[in-house]
Order: sequence, then C-alpha cells, then structure tokens
Amino acid sequence: MEYFELNNGVRMPMEGLGTFLLSPKDAEESVYNALRDGYRLIDTANAYMNERGVGRGIKRSGVKREDIFLVTKLWPTEYENGKKAIEDTLERLGTDYIDLLILHQPVGNYIAGYKAMEEAYKAGKIKALGLSNFLEEQLRKVIDECEILPQMVQVEAHPYYPQAKLKKFLAKYKMALMAWYPLGHGDKSLVHEKVFSELAGKYGKSNTQIILRWHIQAGNVIIPGSKNPEHIRSNLDIFDFALTEAEMEKIAGLDKNTRYYNMPLEDAAKAYLSMNLDFNAQE
Repeated sequence: MEYFELNNGVRMPMEGLGTFLLSPKDAEESVYNALRDGYRLIDTANAYMNERGVGRGIKRSGVKREDIFLVTKLWPTEYENGKKAIEDTLERLGTDYIDLLILHQPVGNYIAGYKAMEEAYKAGKIKALGLSNFLEEQLRKVIDECEILPQMVQVEAHPYYPQAKLKKFLAKYKMALMAWYPLGHGDKSLVHEKVFSELAGKYGKSNTQIILRWHIQAGNVIIPGSKNPEHIRSNLDIFDFALTEAEMEKIAGLDKNTRYYNMPLEDAAKAYLSMNLDFNAQE
C-alpha cells in the first residue's frame, strides 16, 4: 500500500473500497472481505444507506479500528443540524471517531455543515475534513469563510477526465484528490483503450489494474467499489509494479474532458434537498 499525507499530517491509504450502491448486507460482506484481503480504507456515506452494514463488516473483520481509515459523508439536508448528524453517523458506524468526514454536495447551507465538522474535528471526533463535488468557486468560499483548511476533495476523475485544472488549485493548499468513477463508470471504450491493453500485456495485469495504477502514480486516492470478492482482491493488486514516465504521458493523451455525471448544479440542488432520507432507519 502507498499513502498520501494530508495537509494536517494525517496519512491515508491511497486505495480503498467504495460502497456506493451496495445494500447494507452487501456492504457488510464487501467490507469484511476487503479488510481481510488487506484494504485499510473504507468509503461510505449517509446517503448510501449502508453505514450500519459497513460498521458490522468492520467488526467482523477483526481488524483493529485504529488500523482502518474510515470515510463517510453528510447529506445536504443534514447541514443545518450538523452536530446531531455527526453523532448519528458515529452511532450507525459503531465508532467514536471518523477518519475523514465529507460534505456530500455543494448545495444548501454547506458553510454551516462545514463549521459543524470543524467543531467535531477540534473535539477529536473527526481526523480530517473533506468536500465532495465542489467547484473551485465553492472551494474558495469554504477556504475564505471557515477556519480549518479542507484536507480532501472528492470528485469524478479518470483518464478521460483527469481534473488537471482542479489538481493545480488543490496543490496550492496541499489538498488531496479522491476519485470517484475511477474507471469511467465502467465505460468499456475507456477500459479497453489500446494503451491500457498494451500495458496490461507488458506488466501481466488487467486493463482495470493499469488504470488504477495510473491513478496512484497521478497522486489520486481511489475507491473502486465491488461486491465480487475476486474483483476486490484484484483491484488491490497494483502495488508490485510502476508505469514509466513515458507511459504516464501517453495515458495523459487520453484526456477528452469528458464527464459521465452531468446534472446541472441547480437541478441537483433541488433533487438533493428534496430527499429527506431517514438515515437512522438503516438495517
């Protein structure tokens, strides 16, 4: 495993398991398998409705809590009462601290939500603060109006959309980038690009493993998700080789500035704020 040192000195693994779209039962099983296979980063969210399952998987694994980097996210409807939301998510996960807590979307009163996270950070209940899907303008607002600099920004990123401009901005503040859709939402045209097939043959790896290795060498934290035990093991098998500088440059040529998630922010805001989910009703 390789690690990224956040701007507050906290070290986090550069690859973990994502649990988006997993049921509580599947999340429990996948987290259990991943931790037994050597994963130490687990990513979930209140809105995934599987935090209790994630917590059960952690307990079943037998891995010490202090050896796991646990990530979750607050939903926009929780920002106004962030203190309670944080306590609720701790209870659902069965832990007394979260390694990285993220505001899930840049809508609603996200400044209030971030300030609630700052209070929990000072109290030792959160080790690092993050933002998900925030544009540069919104990131600047948080930086200007809040006390503690974010440590992590989670956004869509993959070879067709490497987030080069955003990464230059983040580098100024030593903020890490966590990539969702690291494989381009499973787009076969991306996964089967000729360069990945050639490199897979050279290194004895799969195309997917080549793409995940590219992310690591590009400095991205990645959280590929799966409930398939074999895929979970395979996704972690990327730390015994390294792409050359020339190969990294060739992959850089795939940048098409193409995103897979394109909902306008205004439409997203309406949708997110209308979702009054009962997070505590999870299994």
